[in-house]
Amino acid sequence: MMKVGIYGASGYTGQELLRLLLRHPGITVAAVTSRRYRGKAVAELYPVFADLTDLVFMDATPEAFAELAEVVFLALPHGVSMSVAPGFLAAGCKVIDLSADFRLREASVYEQWYAPHLAADTLPAAVYGLPELYRDAIRRTVLTANPGCYPTSIILGLAPLLKAGWLKTDTIIADAKSGVSGAGREPVVTSLFCEVDGGFKAYKVGGQHRHTPEIEQELTALAGEAIRISFTPHLLPLNRGILSTLYGTLNRDASAADVKALYDAFYERERFVRICRPGSFPNLAAVRGSNHCDIGVTVDERTGRVIVVSVIDNLVKGAAGQAVQNMNLMCGFEEAAGLEMLPLFP
Repeated sequence: MMKVGIYGASGYTGQELLRLLLRHPGITVAAVTSRRYRGKAVAELYPVFADLTDLVFMDATPEAFAELAEVVFLALPHGVSMSVAPGFLAAGCKVIDLSADFRLREASVYEQWYAPHLAADTLPAAVYGLPELYRDAIRRTVLTANPGCYPTSIILGLAPLLKAGWLKTDTIIADAKSGVSGAGREPVVTSLFCEVDGGFKAYKVGGQHRHTPEIEQELTALAGEAIRISFTPHLLPLNRGILSTLYGTLNRDASAADVKALYDAFYERERFVRICRPGSFPNLAAVRGSNHCDIGVTVDERTGRVIVVSVIDNLVKGAAGQAVQNMNLMCGFEEAAGLEMLPLFP
């Protein structure tokens, strides 16, 4: 059994990773860390794990932790992962980073949106961890940059159109909505129950969200030309889930059936991407708790715009599930190992 560890395991993403990894047939979770909860049993903090694991949160240096695990998941805040990832790599560990620290290929772009990059020399070693686009490269790497949740839904939603060259690339609009767990477990006033329940609002309006350069980087790679999009995120009064409605103007005559056929062909062999039948569009309830991305497409014939609706669970395909999918590729496991759970409904 391969030994894995979660460095920074007490947040929502960390516990979601643990939920998935405990059922994985090829690994054992050797260690988990949390400075705040060091010495506390995981099952005490998260009773969902009662009788399933006797793991205790530890506070370990990267050097000490690397002796316990062959694969390390970094479930750390932006700006922290880059300070520890090089040490894990030097110790021979394979690393899957769930922060933004290695997603952007240019350190200068990262610094515009986040902070000075402390491991710019490591950036060339990182592979963007979207298996549907970079599967072969992920298999060969020792450092995978797990994509953000909004980018996952938007990039998968637009990839077939951009790869085929069917869009006027200056017309793309992404209108996306996320559940509250996307903000993390740290107490923030705007995430309190009374602030969220019964409400629905946009935030980071006007191209301010930090996922914008990540989305544009990957859409540019798909299209082969520089792309800028209008991206507006919204906060839904739900625990989890992302629904992205994507708009763009077609540069050719194409019917809804033509677009559906394009998506069917592009994702034909993808285990975790499901294309809705004609006239049907995805519901967050159909992916909750799963690693699926469901996509529905149509064409507004009056305006010549294509409309794509893409939904994921932000904690699974948008974070922990995709990280496990990447680990499977990096370590030679079957890609769907540990991820075959059905969505939770209702």
